[in-house]
Amino acid sequence: MRRDNLKAAVIGKDGRTSAIERCLLKSPRVAKPLLLFSEWQSRQATENILRRARDEKPDFVIVGPEQPLADGIVDALQELGILCVGPTQSLARLESSKAFTRDLLSKHRISGNPQYQVFRSITGIQEYLNHLGSYVVKPDGLTGGKGVKLSGAHLFSTNEALRYCEELFRLGHSAVIIEEKLDGEEFSLQSFCDGTHVVDMVVVQDHKRAGEGDTGPNTGGMGSYSCENHSLPFLRDSQVRDASAINAAVAGALLKETGHKFKGILYGGFMATRNGILLLEYNARFGDPETMNVLSLLETDLVDICEAIIEEKLHDMPITFRRQATVCKYVVPHGYPDNPVKAARIDLSAVPAESPNLKIYPAAVREREGALFMTGSRAIAFVGIGATLAEAEIIAEQAANAVKGPVFHRRDIGTSDLIQKRIEHMMSLVAL
Repeated sequence: MRRDNLKAAVIGKDGRTSAIERCLLKSPRVAKPLLLFSEWQSRQATENILRRARDEKPDFVIVGPEQPLADGIVDALQELGILCVGPTQSLARLESSKAFTRDLLSKHRISGNPQYQVFRSITGIQEYLNHLGSYVVKPDGLTGGKGVKLSGAHLFSTNEALRYCEELFRLGHSAVIIEEKLDGEEFSLQSFCDGTHVVDMVVVQDHKRAGEGDTGPNTGGMGSYSCENHSLPFLRDSQVRDASAINAAVAGALLKETGHKFKGILYGGFMATRNGILLLEYNARFGDPETMNVLSLLETDLVDICEAIIEEKLHDMPITFRRQATVCKYVVPHGYPDNPVKAARIDLSAVPAESPNLKIYPAAVREREGALFMTGSRAIAFVGIGATLAEAEIIAEQAANAVKGPVFHRRDIGTSDLIQKRIEHMMSLVAL
């Protein structure tokens, strides 16, 4: 790949892949236009991607979403001799199988696991639920961020939890993971990984719940923020280092376990607790919405980074991010996530124009006859960038609030009131 005029391809159609595309288009090393593979959710779609890849022969492919990784798209592309930024199907189990990941950390004695147990039938689940008292139920498989249920928030009795486990088995999940319910503050740490070396990105906090004040159902993520110091207000430097060490250790464990190198994005979802940093889950690709935060700040050419990942030379690659704060807010259709309106038109005429301090990333929208229509999921992400978090939040809020149509967004993401609650929450845990 050590040349210019490269033919790059991206798989995906969401805010995350819009951010990836934007970075690639900025690179002087990439030929225009990009190859975009926006459909992947069926066998025919996968075959169409492979047929196009054979015809167009991209120099490299970045895989955005989790489903094509779990389906083995990287394996298939590699058989065609096409280089990929994204793990093979076996390595993508880090995300597609929560049981695999928990057992990987346990086997290789990597810190970060809460108490957990993997069940492949309903036998023994009730006793373990009673043993934990407070618990989390997770299906073993991809859930789009919506299949995890917590006692006290989604499940209000042991019987209700048992019925949910039975439902998961009926739906075809091979295993259910029961974990202790953790108390703390969540954060995301994404790392570029070439199979041996990892380079961390900016720490971000995502907001999964649909409603303000962290209420309502879980979603794929309503928005996120990052701070100008690349940490978060409730985190100590030592906690960030602990999360970074877990990402690095997992890269090594994957190599020992499978004999293959993970080349792509290691994305750890962590929780800062009174007992240290614990792992909630791993993703095997860029996060959505966190990618919009970090790539909006990326100073290094993303193509150079992809080349270093593919050639296993990340340790020779200086990667830098601007020292600014970001706030990302997703505008979503009414009823999202459970019963979203579809095919509704939205009007962006009052939205401020893009600028160095405002980035607009289209996601689940389609343009038709000059108008923009939502397809039922998160529609458009707005990222405000500023010297301070307060400045970035105002920019993002003004843009998101200007969208006209049957939409809503979380106005509280990145606000001082919500962040102060996070800080006070962590302080209360330390005081216990």
